[in-house]
Amino acid sequence: MEHLAAERNVTAATQNQALNALVFLYRHVLEQPLGEIGNFSRAKRPRRLPVVLSHEEVMHVLAQLSGNMHLMGTQKRERNLQVRAGL
Repeated sequence: MEHLAAERNVTAATQNQALNALVFLYRHVLEQPLGEIGNFSRAKRPRRLPVVLSHEEVMHVLAQLSGNMHLMGTQKRERNLQVRAGL
C-alpha cells in the first residue's frame, strides 16, 4: 500500500480499491483474518472546489444553445435563481 501512494502516485480511489481487494481476498478466498497491515501513507484526495460561472458566462453559454436545450438551460437557471431567492 505504501508503494502505491508514495512511489506510484496513484489516486486515493485506486489505493482504496487495492485495499478493498486485499480485504476481499483474505475474507472470502483465503478465509483467513487479514491481521494487522500496519501504518502506511494514504493517497490524498484532491480538494475540489465547485465551479461557479459568472452571470456573463452563464448568459454566453445559454446564447450558444438552441431549441429544447436552450429551454432546459433557461429553466434550470431560473430555478436556481428562485432557490437563491428562497422562493
